[in-house]
Amino acid sequence: MRKRHSVEQIIKVLGEVENGQSVVEVARRYNITEQTYYRWKQKYAGLSISEAKRLKALEEENAKLKKKVADLILEVDVLKEINSKNF
Repeated sequence: MRKRHSVEQIIKVLGEVENGQSVVEVARRYNITEQTYYRWKQKYAGLSISEAKRLKALEEENAKLKKKVADLILEVDVLKEINSKNF
């Protein structure tokens, strides 16, 4: 899944609303829904660009680790199943 907006763009959008522009105006200009704006605000409000990038990197690393754990659990279950049939 490809994201349409970079972290820098998201922070810029949030900043424009903080500087007095309306959510509707900014959402229309960037072709996003108001719901998307509020989701971004909940996630990125108060973060600098570098902090937001770090958050994104941590989320990606967390997703990879969760996948590895799920794979290992599946592998352990398969090995347990095989081992129980041998005895």
